Amino acid sequence: MESDEEIRRVPEFGLDQAGPSTSGTSLERAQSSSAAQAASARRRCRSPADKEHRRLKRLLRNRVSAQQARERKKAYMSELEVRVKDLEKRNSELEQRLSTLQNENQMLRQVLKNTVNRRGPVVAVPVETANS
Repeated sequence: MESDEEIRRVPEFGLDQAGPSTSGTSLERAQSSSAAQAASARRRCRSPADKEHRRLKRLLRNRVSAQQARERKKAYMSELEVRVKDLEKRNSELEQRLSTLQNENQMLRQVLKNTVNRRGPVVAVPVETANS
């Protein structure tokens, strides 16, 4: 595995690769007439060293970007794991409270049932008002 410094280092290549100079009028005329075409061609088709340099820079940017994406994903997953633990704990507490309340409800129903059985059925008697 490469260190961070090795990942971020981009090797430099010699970009000025000039060919041997030649003297001669016919050669110079041929070069000057196609100078405009060569200039535009050089813009489109860069030298092999320049292409390699750009490729290495792109690979480096891609590698750094991929590492950052992995780190973001790891942080996101850690955050989700913490959230899952919190929600599981809350769910457990709520289930325990539900069980307690259900038991209490059942007990109160039983008490109410026993109370009604001892006294007999409860009959609703209308309450008379003082004006009657």
